[in-house]
Amino acid sequence: MRIAMLAPISWRTPPRHYGPWEQVTSLLTEALVARGVDVTLFATLDSSTSGRLDGVCPAPYSEDPAIDAKVWEMLHVAHVFEQAEKFDLIHNQADFVPHAFSRLVATPVVTTIHGFSSDRIWPAYKRYEDRVHYVAISEADRHPDLRYAATIHHGIPLEDFPFDPQGGEDLLFFGRIHPDKGAAEAITAARRSGRKLVMAGIVQDQAYHDEHVAPAVDGRTVVYLGPVGGAARATTLGSARALLHLINFDEPFGLSVVEALACGTPVIARNRGSMRELIDDGVTGFLVDSLDAAVDAIARIDQIDRAACRAAVSARFTVERMADRYLGLYREILG
Repeated sequence: MRIAMLAPISWRTPPRHYGPWEQVTSLLTEALVARGVDVTLFATLDSSTSGRLDGVCPAPYSEDPAIDAKVWEMLHVAHVFEQAEKFDLIHNQADFVPHAFSRLVATPVVTTIHGFSSDRIWPAYKRYEDRVHYVAISEADRHPDLRYAATIHHGIPLEDFPFDPQGGEDLLFFGRIHPDKGAAEAITAARRSGRKLVMAGIVQDQAYHDEHVAPAVDGRTVVYLGPVGGAARATTLGSARALLHLINFDEPFGLSVVEALACGTPVIARNRGSMRELIDDGVTGFLVDSLDAAVDAIARIDQIDRAACRAAVSARFTVERMADRYLGLYREILG
């Protein structure tokens, strides 16, 4: 089986710190290669894989201002489809642009939908639902008017997230500094609970950061680490008392939630989007609908067994499980 894995080019694959789409693309690619699948990863040329690396874009556009996103995305996608006959299947992880090329080739196309950034992109999915095999990353993120081939949750390599049976005393916010992710709400909840808050993530909305986050960061009650990747990611997630994920949007999945649980850290999350698929309320964390409920959950967080958090990820959200399900889908499509 010859697979063309089409990664986004916003970040390197795998990413240095932030880049969830690229991270999942890398994890799946490496797991498929380990199973003996012939995978060519189409990504930025500074990317890394145990399969074959191909591409035209020298660097990620989110890291190099000289890279024009629109121009290089078109060149990147065209480069894949111009050699489609070399592959049994193209797996697109790079949003909707590749759909416009899908009817120009005979090779089957699978698209993992990592979330709908806007209702305005809907026609680029609906128009091609008879040609492209869509995969949802959670039941919550399925659009009711779109045809899907499967729902496949993301998986993570457990060995990269060691279990911490004790954790620490501090609360953690881990994600984009953006209104969607509830950074300001995490600060308020931590302050009301009397616990220190550690924050990690890229600043995606500078005005929001400057108004709602920066004034609270004092290095004592609120500490901001910036983007955290590599081994420090697992250490940061595992050393927390709880992860606060008080989102203000319908989260399509939430990699940091699963990563925290793998380390044994329970999660207190706003009950929106995929959260009820990832968190067992009262067992691996708490699902809440208000700040008051979040503060109450913080006070009860020691009721959660950290070993149960780890066990839930081991049973449902491993990279092996994800790869097996995608491989099964490929075989079903190819007959």
